[in-house]
Amino acid sequence: MNIWKKALLSSLVGVSLLTTACSTQKQASVKQESNIPKVTKKTTVVFWHGMSGVQGATLKKLTDEFEKKNPNIKIKLEYQGSYINLQAKLNSTMQSPNNLPTITQSYPGWLYSAAKNKMLVDLKPYIADKNVGWNGKDSDINASLLNGAKINGVQYGIPFNKSVEALTYNADMLKKYNVKVPKTMAELKAASKKIYEKSHHKVVGAGFDVMSNYYLLGLKDQGIDFSSKVKFDSKASKKVINYYAEGIKEGYFRTAGSEHYLSGPLANEKVAMYIGTSAGEGFVKKAINGKFKYGVAARPSKYNMQQGTDIYMFNKASAMQKAAAFKYMKFLVSKSSQLTWANATGYVPVNKQVLVDKKYINNLNMKTPAILKDAMKRLYSVPVEKNSNAAYVQAGSNLENILIAAGKKQNYNNLIKQGQAKLENAWKQ
Repeated sequence: MNIWKKALLSSLVGVSLLTTACSTQKQASVKQESNIPKVTKKTTVVFWHGMSGVQGATLKKLTDEFEKKNPNIKIKLEYQGSYINLQAKLNSTMQSPNNLPTITQSYPGWLYSAAKNKMLVDLKPYIADKNVGWNGKDSDINASLLNGAKINGVQYGIPFNKSVEALTYNADMLKKYNVKVPKTMAELKAASKKIYEKSHHKVVGAGFDVMSNYYLLGLKDQGIDFSSKVKFDSKASKKVINYYAEGIKEGYFRTAGSEHYLSGPLANEKVAMYIGTSAGEGFVKKAINGKFKYGVAARPSKYNMQQGTDIYMFNKASAMQKAAAFKYMKFLVSKSSQLTWANATGYVPVNKQVLVDKKYINNLNMKTPAILKDAMKRLYSVPVEKNSNAAYVQAGSNLENILIAAGKKQNYNNLIKQGQAKLENAWKQ
């Protein structure tokens, strides 16, 4: 039995009961599939996304290819800015559902309320449909990533631009200061100190792009899952906070701050290493522009963050739009599309066939493929439950405030106490 189908019964209580259940399932399936039309007339699909630069250009290239193969379908790409802007646009527009797009990029946590209010399309019938889906066959989508696109157990999303965190570094600089690529958080701290001291305080050793990811993975490395039970002022939490805050205070760590991402400071040789998305390699290459050799390594921690968005469909769309939209979604996760997407952007392929394809593994233009095996050994993700996204964001905001204080060499104990109250409130929104 393939991954798309679930067993109707956990035990069999007689042949007649099984026959009735299977018959009911078959009838329901036929009814669902018959409601999905073939795309026989001009249909426009509006797609909200947050892809820019190399990512945006590659998405446009793939979309153009899809439209050539499907002349009846027009994909209207509408860039919404950063993920923060995209999330804000979705939140505000959900107050007027008719103004929503056909499909959107999104983290599952952003759409928790939308799913609860039945604003999303259950994609299971489309996945099984003979006209627009895989006709019940294995789609080759990574099963863990596919499960990550569920909300309350329902397959509302299809994974698309997925990534993990990776350590990107200035290879020439590490060689200059005789520093090995760190493989543990302890080694990262020691290497950062060494670079900062040997450069006479001109180069910061390292930093993390996403405070929330840093905090959650710091806890997970200690065996603690992020939940409403987590106390920001606990011993385990303080261990995570102090590791980063001490580095900020002493100068060998930094944050992205107003620059938003540390790829810029890396390119300008102000920082030797940083931990950020594996999908950022295209931006890194462009920013460095051959000034020095760079490298990519697995995140120096036990666990890594499974991140990046999925594609979700809204119920407000017409039946024809939904069918057209799913054909497009299916195209984006096909082997051919994912090979193009992953090689150009650095995103992790969601299609399993790409991971073993020599055209991906031996991509001389990107360093990310070679480290994915190590980088994806132990994956973790933000739990999809009520207010988990708000709590995730608040944890990062708490840490940012503390690191600002640490940079000014101020005592941050009160900020930790305040952070606990804010985190507790975030879970209770």
